[in-house]
Amino acid sequence: MTNLYVGIMSGTSLDGIDIALTRFNAGRQAELVDALCLPFPVQLREELLSLCQPGDDELRRAGLAGQAWARLAADGVLRLLRRNQLAADQIEAIGSHGQTLRHHPELGFSWQVGAPALLAELSGIRVISDFRSRDLAAGGEGAPLVPAFHDWLLRDNEACRTLVNIGGFANLTVMRPGEPAVGFDSGPGNVLLDDWINLHLGKSFDSNGDWARSGQIQAELLRSMLDDPYFHRQGPKSTGREYFHRTWLNARLKQLDLAPEPQDVQATLLELTAQSIAHAVRTHAADSEGVFICGGGANNTRLLERLQNLLPSITVSTTASLGVHPDWMEAIAFAWLAWRCQQGLPGNLPDVTGAKGARVLGAIYPA
Repeated sequence: MTNLYVGIMSGTSLDGIDIALTRFNAGRQAELVDALCLPFPVQLREELLSLCQPGDDELRRAGLAGQAWARLAADGVLRLLRRNQLAADQIEAIGSHGQTLRHHPELGFSWQVGAPALLAELSGIRVISDFRSRDLAAGGEGAPLVPAFHDWLLRDNEACRTLVNIGGFANLTVMRPGEPAVGFDSGPGNVLLDDWINLHLGKSFDSNGDWARSGQIQAELLRSMLDDPYFHRQGPKSTGREYFHRTWLNARLKQLDLAPEPQDVQATLLELTAQSIAHAVRTHAADSEGVFICGGGANNTRLLERLQNLLPSITVSTTASLGVHPDWMEAIAFAWLAWRCQQGLPGNLPDVTGAKGARVLGAIYPA
């Protein structure tokens, strides 16, 4: 096996920073050595969430938030090294995604903060970051990037296999034997669910989907949401909080003059996630031998039940059945992107992102 790499990922759910200590080799093998998740301090999470929308003094606030993010990430990396009795010079590189504040592929940019130079200084380890901008420069969406890792690690040469990463947003990777992998963001994953339960119950997420399970799906609201043009666009496509947010939901409630019980809205939002994913699978991967879920959504048992009900002819499970813990898939993927960058190998899939061709991704900050 090669030297060790660390992958760091904090997604649009803003629930914390995932850090994975990983090894790779050219035989398409990945070994997760250890991993941990650092929850965001409340003040940092609120500031990052606020910065996802236009506001006052954004540049200064984003600069400070990026430094705070880097300090938290460095603390996690050093904690992981101590736990495994490793020194910084035993780690080849850190692949750091940073925290996305704005994603505007239609304008040619995607902005993540995370102060990679500070992270390199504090950890004593080379940091590779800014993975999205090279794909964007080549005309791509800059997202999703994880399908390239899915394809490298989990392709089945005998059957069609579909992976669905459900974080704040959901993205698919469809791997069909003898064909290039395809993928795209299907729409909201947990982002609207988390926001709604936080607004009404003060919780950061709906454990097991229990609150959604207690509500009744509002058919008129569901139809209105599914009528959004995004769900009818063909890929490559990607999205974020800039498009799907509380105002997007409130506009539909107001337009329909609806005031349902909060738990009914939660049930409807879960159904939106389930139906948009299921529609994408039926349209692009109906011949899949299995749909494998990773990301935080893999822990939402109600969501998995709905997906299985909506896809009765396909087995729905998590990537644990493929040997990859669903909670750490994205963090491992960014360690892999750092490994690819170090070797001068492409990290994107043009059929997924829409880029003009394969590109080496990442900017390097020496220790």
